[in-house]
Amino acid sequence: MTQNIFGQIDPPSRMLMGPGPVNVHPRVLRAMAADMLGQFDPEMTEYMNQTMALYRTVFMTENRWTLLVDGTARAGIEAALVSLLEPGSRLLIVRAGRFGLLLSEIAQRIGAEIFTIDIPWGEVATLKQIEDGIIAHRPNVLACIHGDTSTTMAQPLDGVGELCRRHDVLSYVDATATLGGMPVATDRWGVDIVTGGLQKCMGGPPGSSPITISDRAAAYIMSRRHVEAGIRSANTTDGTRARIASNYFDLAMIMDYWSEKRLNHHTEATSMLYAAREAARIMVEEGLEARFARHAAASRAMGAGLRAMGLTLFGSDEHRMANVTGVYIPEGVDGEKVRTRMREDFEIEIGSAFGPLQGRIWRIGAMGYNAAKHKVLLTLGALEAVLRQEGHGLVSGRAVDAALAEYGE
Repeated sequence: MTQNIFGQIDPPSRMLMGPGPVNVHPRVLRAMAADMLGQFDPEMTEYMNQTMALYRTVFMTENRWTLLVDGTARAGIEAALVSLLEPGSRLLIVRAGRFGLLLSEIAQRIGAEIFTIDIPWGEVATLKQIEDGIIAHRPNVLACIHGDTSTTMAQPLDGVGELCRRHDVLSYVDATATLGGMPVATDRWGVDIVTGGLQKCMGGPPGSSPITISDRAAAYIMSRRHVEAGIRSANTTDGTRARIASNYFDLAMIMDYWSEKRLNHHTEATSMLYAAREAARIMVEEGLEARFARHAAASRAMGAGLRAMGLTLFGSDEHRMANVTGVYIPEGVDGEKVRTRMREDFEIEIGSAFGPLQGRIWRIGAMGYNAAKHKVLLTLGALEAVLRQEGHGLVSGRAVDAALAEYGE
């Protein structure tokens, strides 16, 4: 029978318990169905102002420049880097996983001079290692990942901002995987730019990247802007003029669009604005501390259940992210076959891994709308059943019992 390729989209109702994206909160989906508005209608610009205010709470900051970059989380990353760097800029990157490598890939295209603090996957950098790197390489910018889902580890950031300011270094943090699930304490950390995404702990769809920018970073970004015959350019170190590498991701232009000036830069992705606004509203209504506690409880229960199956978690508990857990695939078990059976038999997705961890661990998430007790229990029960079917000896029910006990405590 020939399939109707023009039939209505009818995706399976699947529970996404991998490293992201995750299931979108129903309220966010409903918000996205709202009608369009003109880009400069007062109702639209008021929604933009409200979104800025909401994300100041989400980012735990007083930064005036807290807004959205249209595009997936990578759009925010690229906007930050292309606006802070130019050819010849010195960039120091803390690299401890796949997404630290991504920062290198983007910076290389910009033409920055790249230095790295390379940390084994599953470990984090110390403040001393970061300071030693700054002293050795004297960068213009320090960049790092808060929570790298490729390793499931969270980099401690207390003291990093103060350290960078002491050495006159601008700082950038990618918090895509942690925003909305762990404290992203922008002002306490003292870092200059932090970016995130909706598709993980925020419980939204991919397509919008919240960003917050300190006054210090904003002043630097605006100082790079030079308008001559309609072309924006930036001063380079040798006194010549080099154009900023992107128009779409030029934060100075985006900031003008979100400011009281409302200078036209792009057509705001209206439905994604609605989604971002509603995702932040849900978080603020829940309360930040309650939100973080919910994610931490789900993580502890997931870890307890996995260990009750006799499985070994990857990395240290001290630095484990609160929303995704790495677990070693048992010897003799086909990891991809287990993932397939989880998806086909139970409509539950868990994640595979990248790089040196590929084929060695699964990554199991419990974040955003999915950081819920019943979803943790269903995932553990399904994984236990599949492992038994694959010949891995387990005592039935131990995983769920262990998770219930953890929640009971």
